[in-house]
Amino acid sequence: MAAALRDAGMEVIYTGLHQTPEMIATAAVQEDVDVVGLSILSGAHMTLFPRVLELLRAEGRGDILVTGGGIIPREDMEALHAMGTGKLFGPGTPTSDLVDYIKAWFTERSAQEA
Repeated sequence: MAAALRDAGMEVIYTGLHQTPEMIATAAVQEDVDVVGLSILSGAHMTLFPRVLELLRAEGRGDILVTGGGIIPREDMEALHAMGTGKLFGPGTPTSDLVDYIKAWFTERSAQEA
């Protein structure tokens, strides 16, 4: 995924596997990112996504898009979206869908700031 985003012209800071929500949020704030992408295959999505959102908001960075994917049931995707995540993607989604989503989000955000 990181390579596809880089190929699309995005700067990617890959923090590696097995990062805690605290490590992810800290890196996002320190690096002043626009988007955090989480890939979760462990089934811990209902814990990890909300915690990252909570930590980013606590740092005053609720403006960061939190998106990602993995093996996440549709009803959980809907619940996470209601909590504030962006669009989430399931297995087999073309990488171009994520790239297009992030570009559209960034364009919309930029237009709102203007």
